[in-house]
Amino acid sequence: MKKSLGLLLVLIAACIITYLLNDRFLAPVNIENLLRRTALFSLISIGAAFVITSGGIDLSIGSMVCLVGTLLPWLTTTHNWPCVAALLLLIGVAATLGACHGLLITRLKLQPFIVTLCGLLLYRGITRGLTGDQTQGFGSEFEGIRSIALTKISFGGLLPIAIPSVAFITIAVALLAALVMNRTRYGLYLRAVGRNEVAATYSGINTNVIKALAYVTCATLAGVSGVLFVLDVNSAQPSDFGNFYELYAVAAAVLGGCSLRGGEASITGVIIGAALMQVLRNAIVLVDIPTQLEFAIIGGVILIGVGAEEIIRLTAASDKSV
Repeated sequence: MKKSLGLLLVLIAACIITYLLNDRFLAPVNIENLLRRTALFSLISIGAAFVITSGGIDLSIGSMVCLVGTLLPWLTTTHNWPCVAALLLLIGVAATLGACHGLLITRLKLQPFIVTLCGLLLYRGITRGLTGDQTQGFGSEFEGIRSIALTKISFGGLLPIAIPSVAFITIAVALLAALVMNRTRYGLYLRAVGRNEVAATYSGINTNVIKALAYVTCATLAGVSGVLFVLDVNSAQPSDFGNFYELYAVAAAVLGGCSLRGGEASITGVIIGAALMQVLRNAIVLVDIPTQLEFAIIGGVILIGVGAEEIIRLTAASDKSV
């Protein structure tokens, strides 16, 4: 909780500084775009939080977003699939691939880094092969389904901005994730596995199932996000759609209080972390910082976040030893 509060203060400071450098930051259209992007990236960050809490990592998130997000318009517009059938198939594929990650990691004892790195390469390669590396989009069709991502709710003018519909989807997912993480036996076991898998095994916890479910959750949320991302932008280029999204997801999770050592998570912190990442991206544009420095800035933020976590951990351990 203290870390989430500190991160919130950093987010507020980042917003104030950006506004002082460019007052367009608080323009309603910019705030609405920030809310929409934060909501979309929060979904994949919540999925990453489950995997990181288990003591693992998922590098395939961006490619999973690409796979689902690109194949949805490919199936519906090129091959005339019913939209609902295509959605169910692709989300099912994402969940199945997440289960495969979990089985390879728990049964064959392969390293999560290697398994999901292979997924990163495989899923994008498969997508590019199936689509002929051609941009896929809905064109002017499927306006009804696209409204899921594009609708804005104004609350009758009570607020100066309209709230994107995807924000409510993310809030619902975040509440469910927080409930699972903090109020269910699964969440308790997940943190126990992340802290000490051997001890959890001797305590009678089926660690294989717990870890596998974390990867299923992560892949499924990446698939859902892929759908929302493509509905939002209306087109997807297989070669770059979802590129480096795993970077944003892991960064938001780590900044939000998920320890890369496993065993710790804060869904509230993850959402604040995702918001901070999007504010930084927005600031780069508004303050005219060269966009080539975007990943350098994000990398620096991740390094600072992980470094601060390690300093806090070492300080706490030192205090206890005294």
